[in-house]
Amino acid sequence: MRVLRTILIVLALAVLAAHFSRAGANLLAGLLVLAPLLLLVRQPWAGWTLRVALLVGGLEWVRTVIRLVGERRATGDDWTRLAVILIAVALLTFLASWAVPVRGAGTQDSSSG
Repeated sequence: MRVLRTILIVLALAVLAAHFSRAGANLLAGLLVLAPLLLLVRQPWAGWTLRVALLVGGLEWVRTVIRLVGERRATGDDWTRLAVILIAVALLTFLASWAVPVRGAGTQDSSSG
């Protein structure tokens, strides 16, 4: 189960990095590529940092789908497939944020099986 969580988290961060790289935000993209290394840090702040990054990333996908659907509708282009794909990406990003292990001070990660 830990492997699947890690794959989901890394994939969500990689797709976000590609999104920001395409937008020209290369520093942010680079930080997102390096962010999975925080999974190796056994401090609560590392898990919370990843979780917040993924939550904000999910909101970025929601913002993006709203903007792109608006543009497509304004030009009369089909927008449904775009909306379905980006909403799925947003939901997976939110799911990845939930999958991040956050270790509390003095407690063990009970879902590490």
